[in-house]
Amino acid sequence: MSNNIDAFEVRGGNKLKGEITPQGAKNEALQILCAVLLTDEKVTISNIPNIHDVNMLIKILGDIGVKVNQLNEDTYTFESDAVDVDYMMSNDFKKNGAALRGSIMLVGPLLARFKKAYMPKPGGDKIGRRRLDTHFLGFESLGAKFHFDADENFYSVEANELKGCYMHLEEPSVTGTANIIMCAVMAEGTTTIFNAACEPYIQQLCGMLNSMGADIKGVGSNLLTINGVKKLGGCTHRMLPDMIEIGSFIGLAAMTQSEITIKNCRLDMLGNIPATFKKLGIQMEFRGDDIYIPAQEHYEIASFIDGSILTIYDGPWPMFTPDLLSIVLVTATQARGSVLIHQKMFESRLFFVDKLIDMGAQIILCDPHRANVIGIDRKYNLRGISMSSPDIRAGVSLLIAALSATGKSTINNIHQIDRGYQNIDKRLIALGADIKRL
Repeated sequence: MSNNIDAFEVRGGNKLKGEITPQGAKNEALQILCAVLLTDEKVTISNIPNIHDVNMLIKILGDIGVKVNQLNEDTYTFESDAVDVDYMMSNDFKKNGAALRGSIMLVGPLLARFKKAYMPKPGGDKIGRRRLDTHFLGFESLGAKFHFDADENFYSVEANELKGCYMHLEEPSVTGTANIIMCAVMAEGTTTIFNAACEPYIQQLCGMLNSMGADIKGVGSNLLTINGVKKLGGCTHRMLPDMIEIGSFIGLAAMTQSEITIKNCRLDMLGNIPATFKKLGIQMEFRGDDIYIPAQEHYEIASFIDGSILTIYDGPWPMFTPDLLSIVLVTATQARGSVLIHQKMFESRLFFVDKLIDMGAQIILCDPHRANVIGIDRKYNLRGISMSSPDIRAGVSLLIAALSATGKSTINNIHQIDRGYQNIDKRLIALGADIKRL
């Protein structure tokens, strides 16, 4: 991809048609790939998405000594029998690790197996404060010592021994829970984690670790009990389809009046995502493990039983995922009726709505967390404008808006979209979208 021009040119108004298969889950990949460090045996992982953040993490694994072998487009083997933990002190690692928020999850498995890890302060989306306290408080509870060099923006964590304990997490952080689980599986004794995140990604990680010989009970709940083991072995693991992509395609189909079938969705792991889109009036049929969305001229937002305006808000799983609130918001702009979108978990994720207002959407941004969307019910189309993508999910929301709009839109900063969506332009062009990568 060129570093000079980083934009999509979109001509909206096409009705799309066909089948689309979601990529592997980005947020699962960042955890699962770090878990390969827990064993010196071969681990095979399939359905890995070919996206920037994941490829960056695979490169970092290779840099610290993991033998990486790509078998086909989405399947790799990893062998961590010659890991060089001290490479993490190098300037190369400091630069690459800092560019990727998911790199923080290298710390737990390295601490478990090698009793030390180093990490530059990680980057990622500009969506508000995302604290790392949960990770490091968990490591300290297990017996690690933590040091932060403010001048270098560099963390180091070391432990003579790790011992299981009871911990009550102050927030059910997904990455924090994953990191602590990976650290605790080889700690001596029993670790009990209360208020653990229980997202499908965490369930997948626990399933993979148990298949490697770990002893984790309570998977799928917010109370995990981990009996430490001395050693873990290799395994084969297949990742879930990306539920954020699935939600994005549901919103896209509704906004563009398209007939789309989303293939191989793992409906059993989608939680309340389909039900939330149904509240916007979007019709869908479940056919086996596929979601069929018919072309719909109109869709009407439900109201609460007493007639009050629907509120859709996010929360830790099994509540609605914050990653799809941007998609719900943009989809509601062409619905009939009103909805209050309440983004509780991050304070900067709604700032992209000014672009939608410029396109003609009727939205009142109440404060950094709440936006009231008054659906225009296709009385007129949104109009194409030039805009920039502030983060992964807002970027795709703007892309959906552009595909439904009249005229030409230019979306800059699309490396943000590429960080989370694999070849999104080619896959949508195959359905009939008019997108040009500049």
